[in-house]
Amino acid sequence: MAAEQPRFEQLMQQLENLVTRMESGELSLEDSLQAYEEGVRLSRLCQQQLAEAEQRVYRLQEQQGQVSFEPLSFKPEAGDT
Repeated sequence: MAAEQPRFEQLMQQLENLVTRMESGELSLEDSLQAYEEGVRLSRLCQQQLAEAEQRVYRLQEQQGQVSFEPLSFKPEAGDT
């Protein structure tokens, strides 16, 4: 049996912790590269879960006859990079 996939919130917390470690400047080059690779993996898992949630919302709207659906888009606020 496959292991249960972590929840979105857990993945985001792991990603935030990883970013904090990387920003500390205390990781070696090799550790930084490994942390970056792990961050990419976590980010992809988060994106996948968000896409799945979006599809669930779309299907629910479709079932209720609300077929006008616009994908969510992130627009950074002033000062965000």
